[in-house]
Amino acid sequence: MTIQGRINLIAVTLLLVAGAAGASDDDIEPKIPPGYVPDEAPDEAGIWMEMHEIEQKIRQSPMLVRDADLNAYLQSTVCRVAGDYCGDIRVYLMRNPGFNASMTPNGMMLVWTGLLTRVTTTDQLAAVVGHEVAHYTRLHTMERWRSLKDGLAAGSIFDLVFLVATGVGVPLGQATAILGTLAFSREQEQEADFLGARMMAEAGLDPHAAYQVWNMIIAEEESAAVKRRKPGLFSKTHPDSVARSAALEEWVTDRYGPPPGDSSDQGRHVAELNKNYLFLMEDQLATNRFGRTEEMLDRHRRAGVEQGLVDFFYGEMLRQRGDDGDKELAAESYRSAIQSGSAPPEAYKNLGYLNLKSGDTAVAQENFSKYLLANPDASDKAMIEFYLEETGHD
Repeated sequence: MTIQGRINLIAVTLLLVAGAAGASDDDIEPKIPPGYVPDEAPDEAGIWMEMHEIEQKIRQSPMLVRDADLNAYLQSTVCRVAGDYCGDIRVYLMRNPGFNASMTPNGMMLVWTGLLTRVTTTDQLAAVVGHEVAHYTRLHTMERWRSLKDGLAAGSIFDLVFLVATGVGVPLGQATAILGTLAFSREQEQEADFLGARMMAEAGLDPHAAYQVWNMIIAEEESAAVKRRKPGLFSKTHPDSVARSAALEEWVTDRYGPPPGDSSDQGRHVAELNKNYLFLMEDQLATNRFGRTEEMLDRHRRAGVEQGLVDFFYGEMLRQRGDDGDKELAAESYRSAIQSGSAPPEAYKNLGYLNLKSGDTAVAQENFSKYLLANPDASDKAMIEFYLEETGHD
């Protein structure tokens, strides 16, 4: 596993390891008002100042996703669940296929694109960002960073923020130590679970999505090929995550009744997935975590992502995995994507490559030609034209 993959796994594992405690939700209220700015605690003001400096650097990061529509959707979801705290939170979408969202004490929220890829409804997205807003309003993030600042040098603080933002930048050993320091207590996690779900309900969102996200992550971890081969970090925390999901489901159901059915906001999130699917799933495929990718694609298919897109990336996953029979299955997926009418042009090209390898030159020529017809300004146009010339296309 790559360093990137290990860091992402550690981040998910530390998120999952915090199980439910036993506090009553009746006393869980925000500790700070909307518009809060520290003016009495010198160390808190100092941390805010450091975070503002780092925020300026993150705004210039090449990892920052600047698509206006995608950012508007994410920001509106955050604001909807945050309510009166909307003006205090600045959201930065970072291009990273891992599952992560976090906040710094000064109101900077960092969201990885892997979160958008995993959830399939606006309610589920709101559940994750709402959980982070709850941590912020309960001052959990400040308590965590205050403890961290006491134990690390200033340079390590900067490394930590960029690790949270991009998922890379520090050695695995240091990342493990830092992320362990960052982990919330079980009591804090339960407070954020309950307060976040309550904020969702007050915003007219479905609080049942809060535990549904947990179940989704559990299913993904269980589908991971590496976990099927041998026990891993998740196997040690799995009972805690199941217990946490069950406790949250019981609390939400007791308070708000059974799930209402399909989310009315599901179409909006799926629409954003459809528009951004190519770069989101290209990043996911680059992780080479085929078990997770397959589970995600099946989830997207059930959610209503365009068939041609799902089939295309199913073909990409099979082609890259390369197990016995995968090339044939990949070709079937590419053909299914093309038949749907919503496949990207690359479906023709990659099917053409498979045709060449199987010795079906005439069909390869046909698919390469269709690729260039569908994508006349392709960056690899010269290469495809070379293949056409070499295989005798006239």
